[in-house]
Amino acid sequence: MNESRLDWWPPTEGSSAATDVVGGPQPPEPPRRTRGRAGERARAAQERKSARRRALVAIVVAGAMLIGAAYVVFAVFVNKDDGDGGQVQNAPDVEDYPGPGFPSAQVVINNGDTGAAMAATLVAAGVVATEGAFIDAFAANSDASKIQPGTYNLLLQMKASDAVLALLNPASRVSMKLTIPEGLKLSDIVTRINEVTLIPVPELEAALADPASFGLPAEANGNAEGWLFPSTYQVEPGATATSVLTTMSQQMVKVLTDHGVAQADWLSVVTKASLVESEAGRDEDRPRIARVIENRLDEGWALEIDATIAYGLDKPGTQLTDADLADASNPYNTRKHTGLPPTPITAPGVASIEAVLQPDEGPWMFWVTVNLETKETKFATTLAEHNQYVAEMLAWMQDHATPAPTS
Repeated sequence: MNESRLDWWPPTEGSSAATDVVGGPQPPEPPRRTRGRAGERARAAQERKSARRRALVAIVVAGAMLIGAAYVVFAVFVNKDDGDGGQVQNAPDVEDYPGPGFPSAQVVINNGDTGAAMAATLVAAGVVATEGAFIDAFAANSDASKIQPGTYNLLLQMKASDAVLALLNPASRVSMKLTIPEGLKLSDIVTRINEVTLIPVPELEAALADPASFGLPAEANGNAEGWLFPSTYQVEPGATATSVLTTMSQQMVKVLTDHGVAQADWLSVVTKASLVESEAGRDEDRPRIARVIENRLDEGWALEIDATIAYGLDKPGTQLTDADLADASNPYNTRKHTGLPPTPITAPGVASIEAVLQPDEGPWMFWVTVNLETKETKFATTLAEHNQYVAEMLAWMQDHATPAPTS
């Protein structure tokens, strides 16, 4: 063993080696391992305390948010003033797309659809988010009631208020505009329908040959002449000859009904109105022409309207000959046959129908247009007076190198 090795032992209690260099004895220092465990426990306790404080704050904040959300729901969906001082219960489904949307959707608005019916159609097509959103937008737009039935090209996921505006915009309609002027014969109406809708003429003629297929009134006696009301129609994609003719004949019935015409008088009113339509050059003359027709019928006179003769022969009035005027085999020859012609001869409009229903009061028995440019028409009670007006008309035509008409 190495005798020079110096062994050192920790001083015992009371040893001078445990004396501080400054002064008296110091308490013994705890072991290092003991001091580390106490610090860890203190830190853990502090962290648990902080965690409890954070959790409490989170609970308070979450509670406040729930209370606020509940208030908003109540204010928006439950406590909504109905405008009359009361409260209405709205379903909490008035979500709305922000818009503007993306292509595309095609929807059909049917005749008589309410705002609610439109809403259901638009939701089903994916145009608007909810029925409630559209119903609110419909109610907020004062023009919404003017939305017309038809087929519309719209966007998917539109803002409800934008959807209302789109339905009010004629540019959104995909239907075809079919305009039938007053005074057209049935054959000309068929041509016009074909030109606009491309429905083949044979299909239109086949439908006309089956009056029951398009609801032609029994009073028409199977002849649609004059019974297809002249107006502008929106023809939807996929329309058929039958559907178009149905719409037009139903419109004539509606006009007659709206004007209080008894069903038993439908044929006579439409026929007289067709004569007024074919003869009147100015609106102010229609009630007087209607009166002349009534006066002649009351007196048992022949109407002597050459337009009816031309209709019966299917030729222009300017091409009538003396033989045509004398042809009693033509049932439409109102020079040879008293009373009204067998059918209307043109499609009369509202103005002519109203003239027949409310003719002017007067004793006139004749009329003649004395100026073919201005359509000035003069009415006479006696044949002598009428002949003077005819001479005036012939003089105007001579001055303007115009061939004289036959009537």
